[in-house]
Amino acid sequence: MATSTATVSQTRSFTTVFLIEMWERFGFYGMQALIVYYMVQRLGFADTRANLVWGAASALIYVAPAIGGWVGDKILGTRRTMLMGAVILSLGYALMTVPTENTWALFGALGVIVVGNGLFKPNAGNLVRKIYEGDDARIDSAFTLYYMAVNVGSTFSMLLTPWIKDYVNAAYGNNFGWHAAFGVCAIGLLVGLSNYALMHKAMQHIGSEPDQRPAHRGHMLLVLAAGVLFAVGSATVLNYEQLAKIFVYGAGLVLLGIFIYLIASSRRSERAGLIAALALVVQTIFFFIFYQQMSTSLALFALRNVDWNQALFGIHLFVWNPAQYQALNPIWIFVLSPVLAWMYTAAGKRGKDLSIAAKFALGFAMVAVGFFLFGAAGHYAGVDGKTSSWVMIWGYGLYSLGELLVSGLGLAMIARYVPARMGGFMMGAYFVAVGISMYLGSLVASVASVPRDITDPLKTLPIYTALFNQLGYAAIVCTLIAIALLPLMKRLSSQHSAHAAANAASASGGA
Repeated sequence: MATSTATVSQTRSFTTVFLIEMWERFGFYGMQALIVYYMVQRLGFADTRANLVWGAASALIYVAPAIGGWVGDKILGTRRTMLMGAVILSLGYALMTVPTENTWALFGALGVIVVGNGLFKPNAGNLVRKIYEGDDARIDSAFTLYYMAVNVGSTFSMLLTPWIKDYVNAAYGNNFGWHAAFGVCAIGLLVGLSNYALMHKAMQHIGSEPDQRPAHRGHMLLVLAAGVLFAVGSATVLNYEQLAKIFVYGAGLVLLGIFIYLIASSRRSERAGLIAALALVVQTIFFFIFYQQMSTSLALFALRNVDWNQALFGIHLFVWNPAQYQALNPIWIFVLSPVLAWMYTAAGKRGKDLSIAAKFALGFAMVAVGFFLFGAAGHYAGVDGKTSSWVMIWGYGLYSLGELLVSGLGLAMIARYVPARMGGFMMGAYFVAVGISMYLGSLVASVASVPRDITDPLKTLPIYTALFNQLGYAAIVCTLIAIALLPLMKRLSSQHSAHAAANAASASGGA
């Protein structure tokens, strides 16, 4: 009976974190679907500035969790830090509801969102790990469901917030729709927090060591004060392009230095795994440059050069909002994830499962085909310069398959190749790498920036298709590099496995 009770408690605890994560992702992706459009259409930003501001914000959003995880482990507690992050995130989205065209208001709100995400994101994931600590079989299943929470929240918000924006603008004018949509993102966080309040008893025994002590007011105030400074610093970075570049490139150099130091100072038995991890992290950085196109160049392409009327066999079905095309990514993730999981299992039973490095190479190949499909849109566009919605649907399908093969295995790669004593630190380093690549992706998207005086779709179409074809060729280069590295990765993986097996046998003999 005790085992049954424990199982029920774990399930309820996981459900509590699952739901607040789902609502948090609802808020974040609802905002992401609109943010570049908001800067271009509402604030009058040039394409280049909008892309780079969002790229810098994305970089900060991914770098901040490296600090937030430490705060949760050492200062406030994992559970308290997650809740503080959710509250701060809701404040950030609420600030975006203020109907003003002042750019500092936007940068300030994004700065608050950076701080909130930094406190929330790593600690929510850590709570899931702590719920199932010691049960490797169930933790794999839990994180699969947890990843689904991300896609549930993002799918609904990416479909909903663009519709709310259009509906409110049509009904009340004065561009209130933008702010109403951002307000829905804030409401999503409040729903998540309310749900947590109802279920909080299931989490009372889960957390880091500081969670087991009474809340320390001084520590809370110190973290809040540091958060204010970080938010102000983030807003400043977003306002000054040169400062953003210095920050991102500096983070890249620090990350490379950390890897070199860890490899040089590691035990000989750990070195092969760390070198393999470094090679795969570099490939991941390249992948997220492609990924960032979803909210930048592909978003603006959908706005200017896609026929939003969705038809099937000549029958009109519905009309897309251009921002809603971004929801195709999580929809395809839902469709393709179980198919890939079945294929991995079937291949594993036959002893023919591909290595992570081989899956990375295949993922880049899928990304290449996807971008070539986007690039071919110019050949199928009508006389009005608009291409079919099906180009977006199938292009996103190929792109999402590539994401599952590369990004979906990124954290698994860290878990497999990095020593346990470095695991938490390397998870943070991985997200820093993702943040760097997000900014680089925005720089790439700026190649297709359309001058403000060009509004004719026939003139904007070749600008976008040229970029997409270049990205297709770049993805082919990444595929070839990944293939060329396969022998090295196989050798490093074999060395790592041999050392791990030797260490396990030694530990067993010692016991």
